[in-house]
Amino acid sequence: MFSFRRVAFLLAMSLPALHVLQAQDSTTSSSSTPTAQDQTQRPASGLSQGELSVQARIKARREQRRAQAIRDTYLHLYEAFMGGGYLRTTPGPGLQKLTMYSWDAAITRFYGEKLGVTLDGRGYYGTAYVGLNGTSVTRPAISQYDVLAGPTYRFRLRPKYSLGVRGLGGVAMGNFSGDTSGFSPQSLGLYGDSTTYAVDGGAFGEANISPNLSLRLAGDYVGTGFGSQLQNGFGFSYGFVYRFGKQ
Repeated sequence: MFSFRRVAFLLAMSLPALHVLQAQDSTTSSSSTPTAQDQTQRPASGLSQGELSVQARIKARREQRRAQAIRDTYLHLYEAFMGGGYLRTTPGPGLQKLTMYSWDAAITRFYGEKLGVTLDGRGYYGTAYVGLNGTSVTRPAISQYDVLAGPTYRFRLRPKYSLGVRGLGGVAMGNFSGDTSGFSPQSLGLYGDSTTYAVDGGAFGEANISPNLSLRLAGDYVGTGFGSQLQNGFGFSYGFVYRFGKQ
């Protein structure tokens, strides 16, 4: 009887200790086991970082290709231009403006991607209206030839196009007497044959067909000094640009 009471007493004392140990085990297992929310958030966070990393690499490669395309296109040593043009100018004091059509050839030596020096030669041809006079000449053909040089600067470079400006100066040679039937050009109201200064300023755009070939369209102001007067001419030119040589 005495032994039975001792065993019952020991069992009663050990039950609270068992409850404490079970509570500690459950707490430890719950803290070490990730919840469902954590398991769903971690893969999502890792995937987002991976996507950002891929996008960054794609963007970097795109920028590298773009920079390489610009270098391949605009780091040529020379550009040769051949084309035509149109100019509105005055053939004589008091005469109305006429339209002159032209050929234009130029070569530019570049120092880097943007800055170059251009040598330009062009010829203009038109028919001046001198009105009724004491001769049978009312619409003589005239011509003008310019040799110009100066800087060219491309301020916007893209793989498919570029924009730039230029400022040229040189000489203009006017032939006003070639179609006057022996009458002096001054008697018909034209400027006399002479060589004078010429200036050209304008902006241009080029659309690239390939790294070596492009189409150019340019707007021009052309100023000349025939008859000791300033002729303000405005027009445009167009044509092909061929790039060659490596810097």
